[in-house]
Amino acid sequence: MSSRDRILGRIRRASTGPEVAVPRDYLRVHGTRTPQETADLLAANLAEYRAKVHRTGEDGLAMLLMRLLAERGARTVLVPPGLPPYWLSAADPTRVHDRAVSTARELDGVDSVVTGCALAVAETGTIVLDGGPEQGRRRITLIPDHHICVVRVPDQVVDSVPQALERLDPTRPLTWISGPSATSDIELDRVEGVHGPRTLEVVLLTASAQ
Repeated sequence: MSSRDRILGRIRRASTGPEVAVPRDYLRVHGTRTPQETADLLAANLAEYRAKVHRTGEDGLAMLLMRLLAERGARTVLVPPGLPPYWLSAADPTRVHDRAVSTARELDGVDSVVTGCALAVAETGTIVLDGGPEQGRRRITLIPDHHICVVRVPDQVVDSVPQALERLDPTRPLTWISGPSATSDIELDRVEGVHGPRTLEVVLLTASAQ
């Protein structure tokens, strides 16, 4: 019997044995917050991870996105299939629609991508994507160098990871993002944009401008 067979055998025996109750006695949330305080904590932790945070209401979103894309010098913007049309109604860049046949090289040539999200976690400063219509496939948020992600406040913001897990579908392709892509593996030098966007901008969208 090979080592591989022994390992797989152990996995089979473990997965078919009786279920063991796992205690869930840890704190689900660290402290009590109002929705505004939760949004403020999310913004602070996103900034700590070097994401750029913006706040606006529905009436200011289109102009804000236009300004952010213009400041970036974006000539093309990748658009998920379910992105609300009014989000980019004021933007000038050419829209590139997400297509299954698009190659990684083609996506790498796009200047920016604008998406929604599934959830945002305040205590960890994390954005969660699940491949929904406003987000598109996972690779469209990993290959372009500039990602603008819109988070609806307070509907899409939770305090903690346990709360997020209760609302997410584990069968969907979940991507957890805490700041721009970065690594310090080589001589502890921080390098950004290695396995995802070099620049992450998060728009906290409220019913009325703050």
